[in-house]
Amino acid sequence: MGKKMMKSLSLAGLVATLFAVPASAQDVVADVMDKGDVAWMMVSTLLVLFMILPGLALFYGGLVRSKNMLSVLMQCTMITALVMVIWVVYGYSMAFGGGTGPFWGGLGKMFLAGVTPDSMVATFTDGVVIPEYVFIAFQMTFAAITPALIVGAFAERIRFGAVMLFTALWVTVVYFPVAHMVWDGAGLIFNMGALDFAGGTVVHINAGVAALVGALYIGPRIGFGKDMMAPHSMTLTLVGAGILWVGWFGFNAGSNLEANGGATLAMINTFTATAGAILAWAGLEAVFRGKASMLGAASGLVAGLVAVTPAAGSVGPVGAIVLGAIASGICYFFVAVVKNKMGYDDSLDVFGIHGVGGIVGAIGTGIFTAPALGGTGGEDYVMAAQTWIQIQAVVITVLWCGLASAVLYFIVDKAIGLRVATDDERRGLDLTAHGESAYHS
Repeated sequence: MGKKMMKSLSLAGLVATLFAVPASAQDVVADVMDKGDVAWMMVSTLLVLFMILPGLALFYGGLVRSKNMLSVLMQCTMITALVMVIWVVYGYSMAFGGGTGPFWGGLGKMFLAGVTPDSMVATFTDGVVIPEYVFIAFQMTFAAITPALIVGAFAERIRFGAVMLFTALWVTVVYFPVAHMVWDGAGLIFNMGALDFAGGTVVHINAGVAALVGALYIGPRIGFGKDMMAPHSMTLTLVGAGILWVGWFGFNAGSNLEANGGATLAMINTFTATAGAILAWAGLEAVFRGKASMLGAASGLVAGLVAVTPAAGSVGPVGAIVLGAIASGICYFFVAVVKNKMGYDDSLDVFGIHGVGGIVGAIGTGIFTAPALGGTGGEDYVMAAQTWIQIQAVVITVLWCGLASAVLYFIVDKAIGLRVATDDERRGLDLTAHGESAYHS
């Protein structure tokens, strides 16, 4: 996505008409669709789906207590299905429907009106296009994973129906407008000049802020701070984290929209930032706690991925290592110190890693894109000016998401109730919400 937003060629009727008029002495060069680009985008789309199911589901599932394992798997699965349907009905239109408003794309492409296998959207290279259907599917997976990230903040205590209703409302009021503002050529934040290659603001800050608001609104789990609430399976958590890392190459390198050098830059940055973040988190644990934990390594892994997401296409590989390490250290501080001092129960540290990591990554993009630090910014790149734009984009996203999410939690709570009954929470949501158990003794 980034600075050169995709132009919907199906909406460029006037241009197409002009191209159809024969030139007097030369043929008009047609837009080119490269099968390699299309194949890469199809693979990237599947990689992002792989991040959600089974990646995120197993990552979160391993982190909760065994009595709530299936509830997390179910929430991730059902959120994915729900958002995919909403995306096709009106979400794509709201985000990328061709409307010229700064906050939404209109309803002109509801039910994917006018989209055919021959519809194309532009890439970052003039004259190179990809099918609109693959772009729709790719963006659909981004829309699906974002609300699934949120559920980690209030895992083990929220009603299943409330999750579904909140998701439907949240993507409509928060995700689709922010995606339009950041990635569409008519969007408010896009036109400010903000850089967000693959979703630092749209996905991670959005999810992290909504998660924090939800954790504060719903309140802590029964026994929080007293009972043992350790992850029931670090094995499954690492399996999920590893799948997230693999899938993230579709997330980041796929956001280049073409299989070229830009995609390889995003690819290597997805390696290096993550590696730097893992080392930083484990090192901090070794210094301050005496032991480096698997939970810490997995947390650092995700923190690095989150931080490099907005920067993947514009920073250098060494800058990505530094950005990942810095973000990991700040996330560690929020998870190990700030959360404990403030006493809120963000069950799986969604805000501490996705929210904080997304903010650090978005602001850091303005710094490390500078050519003096190995970034791809041009000779006229001004680090301070771009960083200020990044900060403004972060503030807009935090305010939009925070205020809207608070209202939506209130609405859902009053309509059907957010929290399960005390007895149900103690028994576990696997049995009480879904009538199943992940494990049989």
